[in-house]
Amino acid sequence: MVASTSAGSKVKRSRDPLSPKPILDRRLLEEALAERGIELKPSRIDQFYQLLHRQHYPPLDEFVATYKRREKIRLAGKGSADTDSTYSVTVDENRPFPNAVSARTTKLNIHRLPKALLAFLSDPSNGFVTLTSTVVESRLSSDGTTTKLAVQLQDGHVVETVIMRHHSPEGSRATLCVSSQVGCAMGCTFCATGTMGIRGNLCQGEILEQIVHANHILAAEALERECEAPAAVVVVEDEVDAEDVTNENNDSENTERRKEKKKRRQQQQQKGDRNHDLVRNVVFMGMGEPLNNYANVVAACKGLVDCRRWNLRHERVTVSTVGVTPKIRKFTDEMPELALALSLHAPNQEARSAIVPAAKAYPIEGLIDALDNHMMSGFADKKIHVLNATEQEGKQDEGNTVGGYSEEQRKSASKRKRAMIEYVMLEGETSSFECAHQLGKLCENRRLIVNLIPYNQTDVKDKLRCPPREHIEKFQDIVRSYGSFCYIRKTMGADIAGACGQLVVEKEQNASSPVANDIEDIGRSGKQGNEKGGKTSKKVARKSESSSLADESSANDSETDYGGGSAEMEAWIKPLAIATALAAGAFAISTMFILTKRRR
Repeated sequence: MVASTSAGSKVKRSRDPLSPKPILDRRLLEEALAERGIELKPSRIDQFYQLLHRQHYPPLDEFVATYKRREKIRLAGKGSADTDSTYSVTVDENRPFPNAVSARTTKLNIHRLPKALLAFLSDPSNGFVTLTSTVVESRLSSDGTTTKLAVQLQDGHVVETVIMRHHSPEGSRATLCVSSQVGCAMGCTFCATGTMGIRGNLCQGEILEQIVHANHILAAEALERECEAPAAVVVVEDEVDAEDVTNENNDSENTERRKEKKKRRQQQQQKGDRNHDLVRNVVFMGMGEPLNNYANVVAACKGLVDCRRWNLRHERVTVSTVGVTPKIRKFTDEMPELALALSLHAPNQEARSAIVPAAKAYPIEGLIDALDNHMMSGFADKKIHVLNATEQEGKQDEGNTVGGYSEEQRKSASKRKRAMIEYVMLEGETSSFECAHQLGKLCENRRLIVNLIPYNQTDVKDKLRCPPREHIEKFQDIVRSYGSFCYIRKTMGADIAGACGQLVVEKEQNASSPVANDIEDIGRSGKQGNEKGGKTSKKVARKSESSSLADESSANDSETDYGGGSAEMEAWIKPLAIATALAAGAFAISTMFILTKRRR
């Protein structure tokens, strides 16, 4: 049940203690083992997480049973569990979870877990489960590229996770947007999550569970496509003589080995690399300010780049922040390889403070400097001497040394890691061409990437809109004229409440309406919610000459609901019409009776 569904019930403003605890939270697991006097080397815990990943995160008792069965087969000398005829591989275990490292089945990759750890995992009273959260709602966009998940935590709170699929001739990939907090304390005026306030942090296990849920969905889709596709026909060339197979040194090669390699390569090409269908990029751009939950976010990032589990490349994990300067510098010290994005949204302090209240504590100049230092962290020891004011007067034209780094150093750093600025396009001062010049000047010669984000209409206090496409493109051209990389982000999920916090806020607003008592009321309640959204969209459309860039499909869908009317109103129309007709008839008869009596 989604949090807060009874009429008049209050929304929870704080989090409950974790019970049970998520096994993916390494800190909690290590503390529990220490309380029981179980001392393990860090490498043993790494091995456990690798094996858990290879089994695709089953319940703990099932994990232990499978491990023991495989170990028994291995010790009996019957080969690996995956090839033994007595071991049945379920459909679930065929999911393409393992990467090239975690799925390796060589002798070096077979781990024997300590008996004490296995006993702990088998104990029902250990207080841990594999997954503490569940997906309570899933919305797929009309074009099939975006799925928004409402993930309910064990204490009833709901956070959002968004799967964004990208298709190209080279193959498909997926980017996952994850949440790090329930609500947010930053209070951005244009963000639905900002209207919730802060209710609590997610532990590292709850953050990682969002990746598990997303990969389960993507893996199921990949298997479904494979089942629907025709069976692959592998063509292998006829065997050739060993003397005809030579390498560049003109030495004879093993013909059988070459033929087997070619067969595997053709199978992979025809079947397709299923790992491309899984999450390949993770961005912390969901609910919450990641750096306000610093310890758990960093721990989760370490799990994502761990080669024994998800094995994501460092530059494919991006942490987005509204701007907490001390935490940005700390993040650079601890995780310099990860990508960092700054949600700037305005190029000067006054305009930014108006839409991002938390910005008052952190000047823009310090934020840009911290972001720049993160990108250039690999060159910190090669920093050029920064000229003081007196020296700069006569040496302004001696090359670009912004921030103490040369152009060549910046070019080299940008190839390895990019630092980004996110700028939401809102109709008004912050999207003016004057602000475009200020933004371009702020990023000039720094090789930072500027992402212009068309505003996705949300139900916030201030009625905000997105500028027309032509205006955004002109804004982009101005920023680019200063030598900055500036892109307009592709809008995805506008028709499924894709913006941060939209789905959860919508659920909480619907929860204040009367409860659906039976199955018939469930559909009616949903329709009422859609009608409300339709009225809002239509009202906005009347005020604006051009429709919102980010909400074209959402507005069209909503208008259909608005024109149709609700089932509840239709149910009352006929009785009210009959009652009105009866009342009018009674009034007419009474009037005629009175007039006739007076004439007599």
